[in-house]
Amino acid sequence: MDQKTSISSNSNIVVHKKRKLSDEARKEERAFWIFISPWVIGFLLFTGGPIIASLALSLTEYNVIDSPKFVGLQNFSGLFADKLFYKSLTVTAYYVVLAVPFSIIIGLALAVLLNQKVKGQAFFRTMFYAPSIISGVSVAFLWSWLLNPDFGIINGLLHDLFGIEGPGWFTSTRAVIPSMVLMQLTAVGGTMVIFLASLQSLPQDLYEAAAIDGASRLKQFFKITVPLISPVILFNTIMGIISSFQIFTQAFIITKGGPDWMSYFYVLYLFDTAFGQFRMGYASAQAWILFIIIFTFTMLSLWASKRLVHYEYESK
Repeated sequence: MDQKTSISSNSNIVVHKKRKLSDEARKEERAFWIFISPWVIGFLLFTGGPIIASLALSLTEYNVIDSPKFVGLQNFSGLFADKLFYKSLTVTAYYVVLAVPFSIIIGLALAVLLNQKVKGQAFFRTMFYAPSIISGVSVAFLWSWLLNPDFGIINGLLHDLFGIEGPGWFTSTRAVIPSMVLMQLTAVGGTMVIFLASLQSLPQDLYEAAAIDGASRLKQFFKITVPLISPVILFNTIMGIISSFQIFTQAFIITKGGPDWMSYFYVLYLFDTAFGQFRMGYASAQAWILFIIIFTFTMLSLWASKRLVHYEYESK
């Protein structure tokens, strides 16, 4: 009986303690939901809700005026028979293949240069980063003037300094995508800042040991710097892929998809479908195809990075 009484009293103490902890946990939980509720409400109203709504609309025929009419997978099957769908994807893929590597290489090169202790370091960092925070519309107008084949300063300099007739830039089917890539490099400041932060966190003793062993600066860069910042390279690559697939402003402002559909990017096609033709169901299907494409490329990047990305605290 004494043993049973002892067990019973101990269990009562445990239950009492659990109840007390449970009360504290409930208070913390209430506080958590109170503080996070603005974000939750905003996400449900402006992000989560529209995502679910677009999935539902992708299965309908909807022109904003009339009620949605369920058509099943007709929008998706129509996309795969749409020539503009393949054209816009091809143009966008061409842009991604050019823009992402150049953004990574130039962003890293600028970060390495600006990581050196030189006079006016803060000024140069600000100068290279500032263009990345300027509105995309204003940047598009600026570049449309700079690269104008008739009165643009770039073609004028090429003619005056080198006697070269500049290309049509945004009016040439061959030059329009490289011109878009050149313009995109204006916004490489964000990538540069992320690389710069990672470079400043690298342990200097590794470089000192490599210098003692006789390793050159170039060898130190490829054998020490690149492996150590490889997670940051992966991050910037994935973010570059995502943003490049969503290119829209430059083509909408400057070329309207021309010449000869060579800058008719996928998101521009989606925009024309939704707000030019008011085919919201078809546009929703386009949006979900874009999501699947970006998700696939992101997963492929993560899978391909397993042997290329070095994590300092990775368990072996």
